[in-house]
Amino acid sequence: MRSEFPDFRLGKVLATSFTGTLSERHGDPVERVPTPQRLVDWLAVSGLAVASCTPAQLELARELRESIHAAATAAATGDVLPASAVRVINDRSVRSRAAAVLTPEGERRWQLGSGSSVEDALGVIAADAVDIIAGERDGRLALCASPTCRAAFFDTSQSRTRRWCDMNTCGNRQKKARFQAGRRGVSGSAE
Repeated sequence: MRSEFPDFRLGKVLATSFTGTLSERHGDPVERVPTPQRLVDWLAVSGLAVASCTPAQLELARELRESIHAAATAAATGDVLPASAVRVINDRSVRSRAAAVLTPEGERRWQLGSGSSVEDALGVIAADAVDIIAGERDGRLALCASPTCRAAFFDTSQSRTRRWCDMNTCGNRQKKARFQAGRRGVSGSAE
């Protein structure tokens, strides 16, 4: 993979990891799949390898990504799911020619058919979004506590009280800011 692009943020949940290909939505947005080839790279590391991607397919992917983000955000906050987002997610899901298969280790993997395309991979992501938004999986949708991020993530922690989409980025950034604010308060009071 090319190093001139920002690193992927890969989580354990496909659909919310996919929405993380655009981060810092309320700050300085970071697009992690700016080119068709970069989407091919993300799909490959997510177990959905495809041979190629066109600019039109990249736009379909971005439309799905934003629809999942909108629906997951609404679900996390208890709001009504946006009809347009539901339509896009459902449309991508029903068009896929992918199948769930069981590995020898007892895990589910997605298998794309021969000649599969980006649309088939997007169908897998859409199906995953349906599962988590509909509450079919053990966990809860939440929004990152970082005011610049606000990414939707799927919390599978035992207490279901996770605050950050990614502790290594948003969580550490917030801890560092609190630490520095505390140090400024200590040094400011010593004067």
